[in-house]
Amino acid sequence: MNPKNTLISLRVVGFLEGLSFLVLLLIAMPLKYAAGLPHMVEIVGALHGGLFILYILAVAWGAWTFRWSFYRIAEALIASIVPTGTFFLERRWHREQLALQTNKTVP
Repeated sequence: MNPKNTLISLRVVGFLEGLSFLVLLLIAMPLKYAAGLPHMVEIVGALHGGLFILYILAVAWGAWTFRWSFYRIAEALIASIVPTGTFFLERRWHREQLALQTNKTVP
């Protein structure tokens, strides 16, 4: 996989993982406790868990492809446990993807 595709994968999986986390926290959990619908947490939680695993694998692939430092890997992993954290990284990865497309140095 080339570096551009690695960044696309990181962006897509990161966005979906962050979105599923917000749906779990802001929709499914309130429905479980306020409306007595625990099945929503089971469904969204399973989806989020799968996306979380894909995100970890995507970060590992990105770390391998770009030879990331320990700090950069830790930052990506911590972003996955902070609500909206992956959205901030997605913006950076988008800039890096654009830099690769225009053959500029990746920051």
